[in-house]
Amino acid sequence: MGACKAPICNLQVPSAPVPRISGTTARRTFLFSLPLIASSATLSCSTVAGSSSLGLAAESYDPLTQAEKDASQDKSRRISEAIQLLDKGREFQAQGDFNSALLYFTLVIDKYKDFAFSEYARVGRALALYEVGDKQEAIAEMEDVSISLKGYPEVHAALAAALYVDKHSPLLAENQFTIATLLDPHYTDLSYVKETKHWPPSLVSSLRRFITFS
Repeated sequence: MGACKAPICNLQVPSAPVPRISGTTARRTFLFSLPLIASSATLSCSTVAGSSSLGLAAESYDPLTQAEKDASQDKSRRISEAIQLLDKGREFQAQGDFNSALLYFTLVIDKYKDFAFSEYARVGRALALYEVGDKQEAIAEMEDVSISLKGYPEVHAALAAALYVDKHSPLLAENQFTIATLLDPHYTDLSYVKETKHWPPSLVSSLRRFITFS
């Protein structure tokens, strides 16, 4: 074959031109991206504002009406008054002033009988009644409270002593005392009922007679 002719062999194929982005095109591309950024920022601010509003609403929400708040405050006040009267009755009982103790225990029962702890005031009232001479009413109170406070050892022990001495019912007394001592063996100790529970002297004497019999 013949030799390549120089003009053809020396022919150079030009490279494909690299497209150039003009300054105008770049600015347009940047501007087109701005709404997306602004929208995201606006959405974030709206979300934060909405969360803040919900937080404030949650903090300001109160499920209780004013009437319910007033009723709750009134009940708290009455409970505090009743406990103060009950403690005052027990204080007089410990001092041996059973007439004053009877007064305060009766106030609790009359004014605050809607509270469950008024039953303990009835126990104190029964003990005071026994000492001041109204033993029949005292025993009736003990019998009633032994049902409403079944399992409260003090009332069962007191009722046992009273039933034995004043009702001449040794079998019933034995049943009540068995309940009391199963719950709290301290009631076999006369010094316990006298010095710790502050029973009146007449009831301590009745318990002594029952224990001696037993």
